[in-house]
Amino acid sequence: MQVPPDPRAEQFGAEVGVFGGSGFYDLVADAEDVEVSTPFGPTAAPVRLGTVAGRRVAFLARHGRAHEFAAHRVPFRSNVWALAALGVRSIVAPCSVGALQPHLDVGDFVVLDQLVDRTHGRTGTFHDVGSGDGLPGSDGPVHHQPFADPYDARIREVLLGAARTSSGPVVHDGGTMVVIDGPRFSTRAESHWYAAMGWDVVNMTGAPEAALAAEAGLPYASVALVTDRDVGDDDGVEPVTMDTVMAAVHRNVANVKQLIELAVPALP
Repeated sequence: MQVPPDPRAEQFGAEVGVFGGSGFYDLVADAEDVEVSTPFGPTAAPVRLGTVAGRRVAFLARHGRAHEFAAHRVPFRSNVWALAALGVRSIVAPCSVGALQPHLDVGDFVVLDQLVDRTHGRTGTFHDVGSGDGLPGSDGPVHHQPFADPYDARIREVLLGAARTSSGPVVHDGGTMVVIDGPRFSTRAESHWYAAMGWDVVNMTGAPEAALAAEAGLPYASVALVTDRDVGDDDGVEPVTMDTVMAAVHRNVANVKQLIELAVPALP
């Protein structure tokens, strides 16, 4: 879908879009806050526009700056539409995840390459044909978005290259993220099933964000920070809580920022 540009897009000159996840509510110093009107209502927070590593970056906290929006209430369509309207050419989307496989440790990064969407009831398209709501895409032709590879290969390579030059944690090349509705965490049975399927990490916000970016024609990739071991393990690790997640993010948010700052100059 061709998202109409915001009238101020040329003035702002945004090149790279970044979504901030849980505990990651700011990136750009000396930034300008911009409210972007979308057909789907307000974004989770104002977009912060500023310069990172010599490039104009548009940063948006997907949950809001005070984490006002639980995962199932994030205004995904508004958020993606706003970055597209500002003219960004690519999106990097860090997120927090629980590990499902033993080779992943808390604090590791995973540059994801696949996604499994187990959410229900989220509006995951701009092309809601037949809805009768009068919003963009609802009266156009039926659209089926190619989505075999949800994460852009070029951005993935840039993120991996940045990781190799950073002083941050271990970074894994590739991994499948299963996305659940939330706001609750998984049961043991659910988590064990996800692991048995060979999926690597579990998260609540990766869908429909990635698909919406694809519909908007924006190359998109995600780097996942492992914050917990989901339902725990046989070594006495306790099941995840929100406090566990936020503590891990606070310990590692500087590493997330460093990775993005190193990647920004080479992003599409």
